[in-house]
Amino acid sequence: MKVLVGLGTCGIAAGAEKTYQALQAKAAAAGLPVEIDKTGCIGMCYREPLVEVRADDGSRVQYGNLTADKVERLLDEHVAQGKPIEDWMVWSDDGRGNERAYFTRQTRIVLRNCGKINPESIDDYLAIGGYQALNQVLQANEPEALIASIIDSGLRGRGGAGFPTGMKWRFTRLAAGDHKYIICNADEGDPGAFMDRSVLESDPHSVLEGMAIAGFAIGAGQGYIYVRAEYPKAIERLNIAIAQAEAKHLLGDGIWGTGFSFHVKLKEGAGAFVCGEETALMASIEGKRGMPRVRPPFPATKGLWECPTSINNVETFANIPWIITNGPKAYSSLGTANSKGTKVFAMAGKIKRGGLVEVPMGISIKEVVFDVCGGIKNDKKFKAVQMGGPSGGCIPAELQNTTIDYESITKTGAIMGSGGLVVMDETTCMVDVARFFLEFTQRESCGKCTFCRVGTKRMLEVLTRICEGKGKDGDIELLEQLATLVRSTSLCGLGQSAPNPVLTTIKYFRSEYEAHITNKKCPAHNCKPLLTYTILDSCIGCLMCAKVCPTKAITGELKKVHVLDQTKCTHCGECHKACRVDAIAVD
Repeated sequence: MKVLVGLGTCGIAAGAEKTYQALQAKAAAAGLPVEIDKTGCIGMCYREPLVEVRADDGSRVQYGNLTADKVERLLDEHVAQGKPIEDWMVWSDDGRGNERAYFTRQTRIVLRNCGKINPESIDDYLAIGGYQALNQVLQANEPEALIASIIDSGLRGRGGAGFPTGMKWRFTRLAAGDHKYIICNADEGDPGAFMDRSVLESDPHSVLEGMAIAGFAIGAGQGYIYVRAEYPKAIERLNIAIAQAEAKHLLGDGIWGTGFSFHVKLKEGAGAFVCGEETALMASIEGKRGMPRVRPPFPATKGLWECPTSINNVETFANIPWIITNGPKAYSSLGTANSKGTKVFAMAGKIKRGGLVEVPMGISIKEVVFDVCGGIKNDKKFKAVQMGGPSGGCIPAELQNTTIDYESITKTGAIMGSGGLVVMDETTCMVDVARFFLEFTQRESCGKCTFCRVGTKRMLEVLTRICEGKGKDGDIELLEQLATLVRSTSLCGLGQSAPNPVLTTIKYFRSEYEAHITNKKCPAHNCKPLLTYTILDSCIGCLMCAKVCPTKAITGELKKVHVLDQTKCTHCGECHKACRVDAIAVD
């Protein structure tokens, strides 16, 4: 019997390391014949720490919220006596578990191994067919046929733009140059996004294998993984995986006993969001300041160190071995006419089941939010989703039946992006959401383009003023004018897409902007300067509100209705939180 503990970053943050250590210590003390092993993130971040018990016959039972204090019972009942604990079970392969709905609508290709293997063991990866796809293409020795196969699969780049992967490889292969490079863009910087991190932490070899296959396709002998330094666990496991693959001659010189050689190096990024743009990323690898350059020439003809370069992201590379093994038709059978396969999303925000999901293209936003992720926390009203991060836009609940594919999402004004999906409820102020994302992009602008550097600053000032109750007539039109100028005059994707959150919120939630400006009110009761707190006659005089008020704006006697001095109120909301009888109204 084997017990696996999810030790991705999400699990570790929830206390999984203590669970792992407790399992090792107590199993040894009890003399139980059980192997305690580690695995990555299965995607159910909302139920971490996650522990799987895998019997000798291969049957699996998954437990959620299994903290260290529950270890003794798990070992005593399930491991020692073979009696699964129904109350803790979230999933089992025999149909039990109260969280099976989370996986029912998912189709796992990128996440196929996540939570199933030890990411620090190449033997685990080899045991499930790892590196056989690479062996297959090397033995066939037909790079053009390989590229044609990827084109036939319909795989499009999962980094955001959605450019056909096979075409990018073909352009790079046909480009003149003695040295060519493969780059994996793992510079995941969107707020609320953690797709790449989870894959690198949970299944690093699938990404390395995909890169090696891409290297063979275009004629490259060197690959780089540009990963942000804020991902220490991903970096640690990538270094382990690279060393293991080289030791078994699955990377490095003479792969699988052939004449093909492919080396991989890690480049740790310093966290600049603009380095997610491919030309800025290449400049950073070269040791220069990460700033975009004019295109053309495109990286396929003149990229890293002026050599032809193909750049794809983590999710794209993780798809490649599966496509080679199962064939392009199996992949293209999923999805829509122009958006094939699956898409991984990091689900965050006001959602019941936050975590990582992989769904077939063509599924609707509503199905992902409600069927897969269980709907809105506390059963509040669904308001919108933010797709594509700071470069994307907000899609309102009225458009929740929109199918998830590149064309349909683009029509809404948002973009697919790399896969961050933030869910918002009725308590979310859309003006403040626009301000938040613009503050991020303004801070992350490299400053090269005047309109990106200055225009986003002016837009942020207007949005901040509106959220503070100082908005004035013409501000909405000013935002639209500035957005058009920033979008049309910026060099790279950061500036070109920075106005998207502002434009989509104005498009779909204009009434909220007008309420902020004209009525000096925040309909979502979120912008503190616009809120008014009033003590109702139902106040029982418990003194709780007066005790927490930082400015002593509330006065009154015990068991008598209190009074709030509006001139002293700072709109902090502490009184409203403290009131146990709902006697403080917010307007």
